[in-house]
Amino acid sequence: MQKEPTGVMQAVANGENMKSKARILAKISVTALALALNPGLRPAGIADNVVIVANSDAPDSVAIAMHYAKVRSVPAANVIALRMSTEETITWREFVATIWEPLEDELVRRGWIDAIGMDLFDEVGRRKYAVFGHKIAALVVCRGVPLRIAHEPALFREVMPLTSHPEFRTNQGAVDSELSLLAQTDYPINASVANPLFRNPIPSGEDLGRVVKVSRLDGPTAADALGLVDRAVEAERTGLLGRAYVDIAGPHESGNRWLESVVARVKALGFDVSVGRGPQTMAESSRIDAPVLYFGWYAPDLNGPFGLPGLRFPPGAVAVHIHSFSAHTLRSTSEGWCGPLVARGVTATVGNVYEPYLEFLHRPDLMLDALARGENLVDAAYYSLPVLSWQSIVIGDPLYRPFAAGLPAQMRDLSALPRELAGYAVIRRMNLLDAEGRHADAVEAGRSGLRKAPNLALALALAQRIRVSGDREAAAWMVRDAVESESPSPGT
Repeated sequence: MQKEPTGVMQAVANGENMKSKARILAKISVTALALALNPGLRPAGIADNVVIVANSDAPDSVAIAMHYAKVRSVPAANVIALRMSTEETITWREFVATIWEPLEDELVRRGWIDAIGMDLFDEVGRRKYAVFGHKIAALVVCRGVPLRIAHEPALFREVMPLTSHPEFRTNQGAVDSELSLLAQTDYPINASVANPLFRNPIPSGEDLGRVVKVSRLDGPTAADALGLVDRAVEAERTGLLGRAYVDIAGPHESGNRWLESVVARVKALGFDVSVGRGPQTMAESSRIDAPVLYFGWYAPDLNGPFGLPGLRFPPGAVAVHIHSFSAHTLRSTSEGWCGPLVARGVTATVGNVYEPYLEFLHRPDLMLDALARGENLVDAAYYSLPVLSWQSIVIGDPLYRPFAAGLPAQMRDLSALPRELAGYAVIRRMNLLDAEGRHADAVEAGRSGLRKAPNLALALALAQRIRVSGDREAAAWMVRDAVESESPSPGT
């Protein structure tokens, strides 16, 4: 038997009679049914159900919010600007007083969260609500909204059995992860809360109603945050174009297994992939052209070829580096991974503001699986995340769908793709033909593609196949011609 929502139990304890309780339970059933019939909302209207939160004391924050609303056709009325600290790290008292309470009150007032308020407050100072669900497809927080909440010893309480483990004896966490529970008031702030959307491809209305999916438009500069939006839209038009890089050099076997699964998925999608298996992360001298997909671990700060001067990721790039503090700040172009990746043109990433411990961060393999089947960034991120009220964040346009434009569409009109990147679509096509055993067709596709979309990566891929057939001289001339005509491509 399922337990009744905590908010309902508190309402009953506060003097609700049995008739009131029955009304509340009936309303919950109707709301859950409506959500079940309309899971995640339909793409055509999803922008109408995006809520954007900005810091009114940070002008760039409001500008980013309005830019996102304009680009994604989110109604301007869905922007909520609140006064709050401009620091990345705040206390629990600051979080509740300037973010949680005013935001939740506003969401309830505007009907985004369906709830009945009570004259009761939890020990952190949050008003208690009987919550029946919400209609928020995604909550977007903009640069200027604080990033993380520091541990407050005075607020520590045991949450058994979790706090029997020393790793969970903390209430520090990511602002975004706490906001994920706006529809679950009165939850314990110490340790973590299980995510009902984790590995749940078809969540029920009840599950969807318990989680507010949060994504962040943030980076070292306001321009970096704005770029997250523009690059997402561009990539949805062209599809992903580039190579994949997977760096399997971590300290724990489970993480390495996840990344081996990523390699298998990337190959199944047809991408050329470079795989490093350590023990160090990728060397600075490693091949690094058009890195549109990157998954790796385990270094504290961005390093290797990604730190080379002038390196830029192609539009739409998805990059994830597993590290405990990969997002401890987003204001730096060199500290951690998330800020530096965004500064170099990455469109979507995830990270951690404090130590999450391996089993409780975003699973890269699950995230890629969800993206590859067409889900948007925020849905894929929450599908891959085991717990909330914890340390992980999502960075990027929540509506971004990296695989919105598939390979067949790319191949139909190579001339419509960026000239310096179009050849990577041909390489994917060749790889998929090879996987079917159609090697002659792969070579012919490469020859045809090279005439329409010449670039060095494509010439090299084709030359390697021709060389296997025994025509070494033709392969060599092909590469020489490509080198002479090649202009610098993204990521080189």
